[in-house]
Amino acid sequence: MTAPLRVAVTGAAGNIGYSLLFRLAAGDCYGKNQPIILQLVEIPPAMGTLEGVAMELDDCAFPLLHGIEMADNPGGGFRDANQVFLVGSKPRGPGMERNDLIKENGPIFVGQGKALDGAASDVFIVTVGNPCNTNGWIAMQNASKVPNARFTAMTRLDQNRAMAQLAKKAGVQTTDIENMIVWGNHSSTQFPDFTHATIGGKPAADVLDRDWLEGEFFATVQKRGAAIIKARGSSSAASAASAAVDHMHDAWFGTDGRAVSMCVPSDGSYGVPNDMIFSFPCVCTGQGNYEIVSDVAFGDFGNGKIATTRDELAGEAGLVADLV
Repeated sequence: MTAPLRVAVTGAAGNIGYSLLFRLAAGDCYGKNQPIILQLVEIPPAMGTLEGVAMELDDCAFPLLHGIEMADNPGGGFRDANQVFLVGSKPRGPGMERNDLIKENGPIFVGQGKALDGAASDVFIVTVGNPCNTNGWIAMQNASKVPNARFTAMTRLDQNRAMAQLAKKAGVQTTDIENMIVWGNHSSTQFPDFTHATIGGKPAADVLDRDWLEGEFFATVQKRGAAIIKARGSSSAASAASAAVDHMHDAWFGTDGRAVSMCVPSDGSYGVPNDMIFSFPCVCTGQGNYEIVSDVAFGDFGNGKIATTRDELAGEAGLVADLV
């Protein structure tokens, strides 16, 4: 029998965590032949709620779920973990600016980064909790034993959103959309790169109006999270969990040469400083290994968008310089 994979999830009793756990236990991420042990991490006040989540997982009788462990601190929750979803983070409150959120969440990810030194030697990490690029970077800077390349953050939700918008506008299925990559920061400066995307094998800009692509498409993808909050009264949960499954599934199984959007430590490509966690097109080769696609050519439009999101990330790093 295949040995169980230890999968740790922070914020496990929250909305995204709740949407994620049942997908993991059902085998949607690591396959129908891979048993898992869930290591659920929450803050102490949420442990009662977490116990209820664990009861529900038990009641589903998932054949692949070989154990549930709960912890109220990352030190216990990350021990020997092979895969880690850093979902839990402090949400933005009324009147709070993005910079305030960065400063509030930074210390949380200092502790989580240090705790990741107790994970398995093959640990692979995705940061979902926002601002995910900078939170992941803080954790990476505070982990002394985990190689930088094992830290990633999530723009797969943005890629999925962009693909859905292109497909809807063109009247096709999302399977007809290829090479839709989101670059940079998971924020309103992200660059959903329609210039290299194709629809039914044709360049997106040949199928759809360029003014729509540069205007409504950009704005919809960049501000989709805010639109969902306005519509349903709370932030994206199921779609974020689904994107996290997509991210880790592709990292685990590989992408067969297909590039996907992943925030990973920069290797200096495209003028992005080394080790800045930046969303690039990545080809995954399995077991958490990937390569940044380094030969994408841009004109002034794309280069300008990349520079804007890169500069924003540099500014965020400056805000938390005292934490690394």
